[in-house]
Amino acid sequence: MKNKSNPVVYFEIPVTDIERAMQFYTAVFNFDFERDTIHDNEMAFFPLTEGNNGITGALAKGEIYNPTINGTLIYFNTEDIEETLNLALQNGAEVLFPITSNGEYGSVAEFKDCEGNRIALHMANK
Repeated sequence: MKNKSNPVVYFEIPVTDIERAMQFYTAVFNFDFERDTIHDNEMAFFPLTEGNNGITGALAKGEIYNPTINGTLIYFNTEDIEETLNLALQNGAEVLFPITSNGEYGSVAEFKDCEGNRIALHMANK
């Protein structure tokens, strides 16, 4: 069976303090969130623009959500990786992997967010 779409369609980032996490991701990426409760879990959905590349997800708070640096790694796209990483640091993040070139694939970096999750950045070559 051939897939008709890319394999990943949505993600959730575990949080223990959804307000703090929303403030962090707004300060670093300038995101606006939409809130909802699904199956007794608090959700703050990242923006989604139909027709653009990429997927969306949510900050998720609930009994089954446990922040960690040992789980799946999500890459956020950025136009300026140095500026974005500096904003993360100014808002309490910790660098886990410094800005590094991946040659033709662009540059990457990783940080621990305010909730204790490992989050990555990706910047395409210009």
